[in-house]
Amino acid sequence: MCNVCGCSHGEVRIEGDPAGQKQDHAQSQAHSHAHDHADHHHHDDHGHSHDHHHHHGEEAHDYGAGPAGASVPGMSQARMIKLEQDILAKNNSYAASNRQYFSNHSILALNLVSSPGSGKTTLLVRTIEELNGSLDAYVIEGDQQTSADAERIRATGAPAIQVNTGKGCHLDGHMVGHAVEHLRPQDGGVLFIENVGNLVCPASFDLGEAHKVAILSVTEGEDKPLKYPDMFAASNLVLINKVDLLPHLDFDIDQAIANARRVNPAIKVLKVSARTGEGMKAWLQWLTAARTMVLAGHQLAASE
Repeated sequence: MCNVCGCSHGEVRIEGDPAGQKQDHAQSQAHSHAHDHADHHHHDDHGHSHDHHHHHGEEAHDYGAGPAGASVPGMSQARMIKLEQDILAKNNSYAASNRQYFSNHSILALNLVSSPGSGKTTLLVRTIEELNGSLDAYVIEGDQQTSADAERIRATGAPAIQVNTGKGCHLDGHMVGHAVEHLRPQDGGVLFIENVGNLVCPASFDLGEAHKVAILSVTEGEDKPLKYPDMFAASNLVLINKVDLLPHLDFDIDQAIANARRVNPAIKVLKVSARTGEGMKAWLQWLTAARTMVLAGHQLAASE
């Protein structure tokens, strides 16, 4: 897992930095979100504790069976746990700062997560168009390379900023905090954070969001929630996207919903199609209700 192996250590580019300057995670000290990935690399601790489970004629190599829930060659489980605790504690500090900022400014921040190709950006474009200015929408786009998605969002008229993570497979609290400094969302707005397409690492990294929203398309398997349980356990809402394709597929949508609720009994599920607009009304109602909760919380805090 990137929590311990350091896959996000390297160059990160955020639009708006002077002269398109690339930000090195370990050296970016030019703003209030200084980032220092201490120990975010491989170490030479030896202690292969790979549990190889053999099941009646078939081999299952379960590299997540140890206490750390992962395996890195040459690193002990104890060392992995310590590194993960250090990295996530640092990220959680940035996330807490982001969350406080969002709270102070009554901003609803949503972390949109999915595997690649689920239709996140298309759904986000349709969402902004359907909102039609009723809510102030802002977008942080996370991808390893290119600004194509941010350009698609800006074509709707919504402000968007691109964060290219380089070799990194997820956004983190520091990247989001730095992007917010450039984006400057208005008080009471909605900030959509479109994470890098990945159902593994983004589950572990808090960005300061109010909700994680998982997008699962019907072109994927209905067993995705069982294969990637951490992501669906961490999400408050699942949008099952591309439902207009159901007549052409063998996707069992009821089984997909059952699998999501098996992992997270409290998760809410909405069926949508970014292409036809099916289910968009329910999604927008959920958004409006979530924003109302943020505004109510801010008003309550102000009166205390």
